Amino acid sequence: MNAGLYVHIPFCRGKCPYCDFYSISTLSLVPQWLEAVCREILAYKGLFPSFDSLFLGGGTPTVLSREHWSALMDALFTHFQFDPLTEITVEANPDDVTEDLMGHLRTLGVNRISLGVQSFDDRELLILKRRHTSHRAEEAIECIRHSGFTNVGLDLMYGLPGQTQDQWLKTLKQALDFAPEHLSCYQLTIEKETPFGKMRDKGEIHPLNEEQQRTLFILTSRFLEQEGYLHYEISNFTKGREFTCCHNMKYWQHLPYLGLGPSAHSFQGNRRWWNLKSMKGYCDALAGGRMPVADEETLSKEQQDLESLMLGLRTMEGVELDRLGDRSQSEKVLRDLKGTGLVRVEEGRVMPTREGFLVADSLPLLFSP
Repeated sequence: MNAGLYVHIPFCRGKCPYCDFYSISTLSLVPQWLEAVCREILAYKGLFPSFDSLFLGGGTPTVLSREHWSALMDALFTHFQFDPLTEITVEANPDDVTEDLMGHLRTLGVNRISLGVQSFDDRELLILKRRHTSHRAEEAIECIRHSGFTNVGLDLMYGLPGQTQDQWLKTLKQALDFAPEHLSCYQLTIEKETPFGKMRDKGEIHPLNEEQQRTLFILTSRFLEQEGYLHYEISNFTKGREFTCCHNMKYWQHLPYLGLGPSAHSFQGNRRWWNLKSMKGYCDALAGGRMPVADEETLSKEQQDLESLMLGLRTMEGVELDRLGDRSQSEKVLRDLKGTGLVRVEEGRVMPTREGFLVADSLPLLFSP
């Protein structure tokens, strides 16, 4: 079975106050990072027979120059095997999108763009400290389309402090004006160590309460389904099954994937490992002939089963009935969940409903012995 490949490009021109992904703003370190990634590619050569998804994320991958893009893709395709129909996704920031860059990415084989729009409301973009305006986001989408991309995803964010239903619905409607093949609608999650987390603790910002967040989630799901999108994972919607994010499905289906770059995670069989969350540590390790692994874990059969159940119940497809464990216990739990409208059972599979998505993380625990 083909694996997924992720490359973490940890460079940003500025740090968004809600983001807890590893990134740095020192673009002068790009050559050092690229050299380290190329060493890591060589170290993993042959471990995974073939890949059918390649996701280049960050950070902000589109801050890389044409030359750095060419060198990175050349190293990947020289030393790894890829299926001819591999989905190749690049995360993009609207401010970086130009016809020159998009055209270059197309020549390198990139066939999917995930654009970090977040909002079409300039006031909200200021709150999020995004570099672009709503007008620039619209120009970027048109540029991506003009460059020939037919698989475009837009990342949006809801649940911002003070955000109303009407404001969020306006952003959704503006997004649909561009007929994106994919939409990722993420609820703002405020992590403690981020600037937003510190502002919340000081009472400088006030997140929406649980009921307000729930209302926006239901609104999002209903509206997009009415507009013809499949709600195939908690935060993700697609115009058709052919546009589901192949790479992210690797995570949700508990399939193998390799992560390259500082802080990247990998999974194969019953083993998971992750890289150092430090540019210096990552580069120094590889320069010294060592793997940049921070830590790893070996999953027991019980842990694998629980994770598989947890990930499967985040998706529209759900899980097979026989993966629920003890039949007598699971039948009672299923009756209760069906009675409360959290799951449905069809063709031998248990699938979360829209309401079930809201509590998806807790559902697998109900089936644990």
